Amino acid sequence: MNERARNGFTLIEVLVAVAIFGVLISLTTLTFDRTIANADMLSDRMDRLQSIQRTIRMLSTDLQLAAPRPVRDELGDTYLPSLRSDLLADFAIELTHTGWPNPAGLPRGTMQRTAYRLEEEQLIRIYWGVLDRTYANEPLATVLLEDVQGLNFRFLQINGEWSEQWPPQQMQGGVGNMLRPRAVEIVLTLYEEGEIRRIVEVAP
Repeated sequence: MNERARNGFTLIEVLVAVAIFGVLISLTTLTFDRTIANADMLSDRMDRLQSIQRTIRMLSTDLQLAAPRPVRDELGDTYLPSLRSDLLADFAIELTHTGWPNPAGLPRGTMQRTAYRLEEEQLIRIYWGVLDRTYANEPLATVLLEDVQGLNFRFLQINGEWSEQWPPQQMQGGVGNMLRPRAVEIVLTLYEEGEIRRIVEVAP
């Protein structure tokens, strides 16, 4: 047996081994923390993208199924257009659409009055349980997306021209309340992602 085996490790060798072990532990911990942080960041990003996709899909579906059904206002003495979007309205867009599922078989129709509003950088979807609502009919609201900078629409008229509002200025009231555009361009502006544009064809 040699001298080193008989006497064991020296203090300096032990200290060097401990130091190396400490460095390895630190590197391992740093790598693990970074991996966890990256995983959390990726998860948050995926959740964000899914929320954006869900919002665009919901907007697109509601517009594709737009129905020519005006509704009475809360006082019951004025009809609102089947689809309305202008600077004077309470919502970015408000419309009647078909396709309201009824899995419970409730005694109601399949049309729904839905609106979208931007409030404190949140995009909110609102719908009513009846078409011709009164003040007693409280709407239900759902936050679809946060960190939203803007929501705008353009509407393709029958003559092929685009309008920034609906109904167009020259078609207000009367038959104009039942008119639907041929297509709608959705412009959703997000702080991090920028502008997202979609053109949706309205079902005839």
